[in-house]
Amino acid sequence: MNKIVEKEQFSENVFKLVVEAPDVAVSRKAGHFVIIKIGEKGERIPLTIAGSNPDKGTIDLVIQRVGVTSHKLTSLNVGDEITDLVGPLGKATHIEKFGTVLAACGGVGTAPMLPIIEALKKAGNKVITVLAARNKELIILEDQVRQFSDEVVIMTDDGSYGTKGLVTKGMEDIINREKVDKSIVIGPAIMMKFAALTTKKYNIPTEASLNTIMVDGTGMCGACRISVGGKTKFVCVDGPEFDAHQVDFDEMLMRLGAYKDEEVRAFEAYMNN
Repeated sequence: MNKIVEKEQFSENVFKLVVEAPDVAVSRKAGHFVIIKIGEKGERIPLTIAGSNPDKGTIDLVIQRVGVTSHKLTSLNVGDEITDLVGPLGKATHIEKFGTVLAACGGVGTAPMLPIIEALKKAGNKVITVLAARNKELIILEDQVRQFSDEVVIMTDDGSYGTKGLVTKGMEDIINREKVDKSIVIGPAIMMKFAALTTKKYNIPTEASLNTIMVDGTGMCGACRISVGGKTKFVCVDGPEFDAHQVDFDEMLMRLGAYKDEEVRAFEAYMNN
């Protein structure tokens, strides 16, 4: 059992939980995730670690309410316990001194990006971060991102905060202004697709974190199969980060919709109970 020691609500459907997990807090690195389960017969879901405090033995999890398990998890309160938590899992982000790194994140993609830009900054990189969302209310972790970024550019679809426009506009403005040596993109699959197409135009090496497609998190279910450079990879064991210019995002988008009907039925049954 892992106790929840803090809970914060970022927006209507996005929450942060600080959870006791001493071993994970000490050993986790940027890019790692955990698998959690609520209840003995609950569903297993993977969640990227957004941060940790080794001294307190806690990790930070940011959850967006989507289906049954995410609703159950975000309904827990301080003092409640998560039935099972396993990690850290996945391959850690490759960190080195690249030079100038452009980090682009959309919505809750800011959460897994946070430990990555922290590690990149500590490695001596200049970090420019683009935070993008549909509106101001969906921009999360801005203060924390600013701690590890040399510059933060905020883009909102409706112009309610920062600059009006998509993440790709913010990226291109930066690329046209100065030399970018590396880019990392995290967010909805469609956002990562067009962010990758943008950096490909300028021959900027780009990594994409594909954690949103994971289900089981151990490679057994096969739901996170993707094509990278024409070869089949499993996001949970081979990733979650890959060369964004080699990822078949159209295939990924199709696979993301594979369980939509089942998810809708399960959620309706849960809400009606």
